[in-house]
Amino acid sequence: MQLNLPTKLTLARIAAIPVILLLLAFPTVWTAWLAFLLFVAAGITDWLDGYLARRWNQTSKLGQLLDPIADKLLVVAVLLMLVFSGQIGAWGMVPALAILLREIFIAGLREYLAGQQVIVPVSKLAKWKTAAQFTALAVLIVVPAIGDTAVILGHLLLWIAAVLTVKTAWDYWQANSRRLFER
Repeated sequence: MQLNLPTKLTLARIAAIPVILLLLAFPTVWTAWLAFLLFVAAGITDWLDGYLARRWNQTSKLGQLLDPIADKLLVVAVLLMLVFSGQIGAWGMVPALAILLREIFIAGLREYLAGQQVIVPVSKLAKWKTAAQFTALAVLIVVPAIGDTAVILGHLLLWIAAVLTVKTAWDYWQANSRRLFER
């Protein structure tokens, strides 16, 4: 099987996760900046793989499967590492938990609906949600390099991302819950 460039970009995003986590495990100024750069590059591939797949008409079932998985793995892994390392403090736990629970809930909902042969399209707000999550996490990644300013801004952005996260979960639930109760 020949992989197209968009799918390779998605796989590269997944491959970057352990490297980012390793850099976050040893928080210094330079590891924070390296993790930040790698995370931002991974975030850019999220946009780029979809853009190229549509532009070059190279969408594939594998790419459609892996892209949302790669996004969720990246967000959840980095979020957990930032909580574990203390870069997400006590007042960041609520939005972090909201994001984690939403990602699990929507993944399950999508899987169930896929079994029912229902495609759940990604909404524009969900794309903004992902961008907000990536932005918040990118800022929180550089906390060891920048300090308190990044903590305050990162937590504020994390709350904004959580609000969008809860809203998109509610939207998906509203649009699809009737299917769950059909006989």
